[in-house]
Amino acid sequence: MTRSPLFRWAVVGSLIVAGTVPALAGEVYGKVTMGGASVGAAATVAAKCGEKAYPAEPTDKAGRYHFIVGESGPCSLIVTYKGASAALDMMSNEEAVQYDIALEMKDGKLAARRR
Repeated sequence: MTRSPLFRWAVVGSLIVAGTVPALAGEVYGKVTMGGASVGAAATVAAKCGEKAYPAEPTDKAGRYHFIVGESGPCSLIVTYKGASAALDMMSNEEAVQYDIALEMKDGKLAARRR
């Protein structure tokens, strides 16, 4: 079965376009707590994925946060609370991902872990 040159160019063009479209990612959301209680509206959560940084979003009065990350792959969440910051590894993907974060003070430094 012989394909026309136009068909071949259409296939090649489609593959090129598909290869240049950035991988889609999804929403990241969760709740920030310290000592088992919500941090309320006193924290911010930002993300960094490779060279791309996503600005800090404030938590609401229940300590919840939500934002969209534009790429898939390994990222870091950066939580700032009462003037101190802590980072937490995160994996972003096309689906929504929940990262509930527990903060604690260790040796005078803020530490974050996924709950």
